[in-house]
Amino acid sequence: MKALLLHDKGLWKEMKVEEIQTPQPGEGELLIEVHAVGLNPVDYKTATNGNPNWTYPHVLGLDVAGVVAETGDGVTRWKKGDRVVYHGNLLKKGGYAEYTIAQAHAVSRIPQEVSFEDAAAIPTAGYTAYQALYRKLPFDQIESIVIHGGAGGVGGFGVQLAKLAGKTVISTASSSNHEYVKSLGADYVIDYTNEDVVARVMEITGGHGVDAVVDAVSRQSSTASLDMLGYMGHIVYISGPPEFTKIPGFTKVPSYHEIALGAAYQHGGLKAEKDLAVMGDAMLSLMAEGKLTSMLKEVIQLEEVPAALERLAERHVKGKIVAKVK
Repeated sequence: MKALLLHDKGLWKEMKVEEIQTPQPGEGELLIEVHAVGLNPVDYKTATNGNPNWTYPHVLGLDVAGVVAETGDGVTRWKKGDRVVYHGNLLKKGGYAEYTIAQAHAVSRIPQEVSFEDAAAIPTAGYTAYQALYRKLPFDQIESIVIHGGAGGVGGFGVQLAKLAGKTVISTASSSNHEYVKSLGADYVIDYTNEDVVARVMEITGGHGVDAVVDAVSRQSSTASLDMLGYMGHIVYISGPPEFTKIPGFTKVPSYHEIALGAAYQHGGLKAEKDLAVMGDAMLSLMAEGKLTSMLKEVIQLEEVPAALERLAERHVKGKIVAKVK
């Protein structure tokens, strides 16, 4: 089969499409004929340093949409020809290939109303946003929320999900993306490049601060975000914890929540892996009903992935990029 091969750590910019042996499904696994794969920053970040569990050549690509080509022993729910999407295991070979292997219990069925490309745009960013809002926060108690980076993947899905739940949504983006982020559902968008974000949030909330912040930007950003939390506020961080000592004890009494979606495979066990499929089912249902957009902005070919990952690394890509394989 054809696959985009990473021959060693740090060489992701030099990846090329080459021939490699087609894998075979083991017990509880599916062989997936890949139709589309979503691009994510985690691809180039992990490829830069490599992983001790990888053997080379390695295949990147966590967000896979395709068709079941073969089922392994013990698989009863899925059959050949089923349309599926899933978030893959970072430690194993991924989906930048014609075929790949998935855990049967971690995949979601793609509704007929949803294309392979739209489905592949969801998992890493979408499930992260869903996990932040519906698994970490007491979301029924949240009225106002700041979701940083509304033009990006996690931020864009977070804005949509929060607005669907009826929350007052404040987001951050460069001025050129304000209308786009508002179209996703943000009530307010703050230009982080030339506005004092904390001051604007406090102005919008009448000096009270927000009930929650979701930050997928950086540790520095999550630390700065502590100043915009209200009393008993919550912060969910994806790209590094804030400096906890910034808020003195027994004052704002904030709650801190870490998100690491891939840890479902490494540390979460079977229940956590199955929950990936539950989150996928929920988001695909919303998409099929026309309530959620995949934010798909560009469809590329497999050989174009390295150049597209370079653009992602510059952190100015709006929406999602997906590679079409079949």
